[in-house]
Amino acid sequence: MSIIVGWTPTPEGTAALTHALAEARSRGAELLVVNVSGTSDPSESTFATDRELERIEALLRESGVRYSLRQLVRGRAPAEEIVSLAAETGAQLVVIGLRHRSPVGKLLLGSRSQAILLDAPCPVLAVKAEHALAA
Repeated sequence: MSIIVGWTPTPEGTAALTHALAEARSRGAELLVVNVSGTSDPSESTFATDRELERIEALLRESGVRYSLRQLVRGRAPAEEIVSLAAETGAQLVVIGLRHRSPVGKLLLGSRSQAILLDAPCPVLAVKAEHALAA
């Protein structure tokens, strides 16, 4: 079985990866780290640079957890990619990072996190970044 983590080079992505590594260790599961972007534009905040991917790969190697790392740029929405991968791999858990949203933002439908929470075929663990937990 595997655990999928939607990783982005953001504090929320780091929080998701940290929790996903802990879950993978405790369950003896393989970790599938996915960086998804609808575009290969490096200015998009979810798109990891080669340097960021190398840093995460080194962290994963040091963790001792079995893992694979994928960067997907296929024009599909990130939520769609993660939900599809969860179904294809039979994932036992999806881990995502959440960012703080304004009251108006909470009213809007269609967020990536919400789509994953509603559509994933397995449990979803949603975590906040450390700075958000300290506030």
